[in-house]
Amino acid sequence: EVQLQASGGGLVQAGGSLRLSCAASGITSDDYVIGWFRQAPGKRREMVAYSRSDGSTVYADYAKGRFIISRDNAKNTVYLQMNSLRPEDTAVYYCNAVPPSLGWGQGTLVTVSS
Repeated sequence: EVQLQASGGGLVQAGGSLRLSCAASGITSDDYVIGWFRQAPGKRREMVAYSRSDGSTVYADYAKGRFIISRDNAKNTVYLQMNSLRPEDTAVYYCNAVPPSLGWGQGTLVTVSS
């Protein structure tokens, strides 16, 4: 069974940092392009960042310069380092294949206070 488990969310003040983790089981990170998505209250889910198989990365405009996506193939885990967090980054963050083709799971809640 393929599973992606996002973790690492929490409450942080504006300007702070968090690192999210996406642990994959039942697949290897080479099988899929894995990306991060988020859904803020009352808004549609949107793509945050993903890393292509050639190592190149794609970021949403709001994430450029603040967020870094990386992966540890040995641990089958994809990370999202989020710096300079803003209240508008408050959302549930999910990981999924790109394009999304796996279950969304519970996600991990990130709350940024002003």
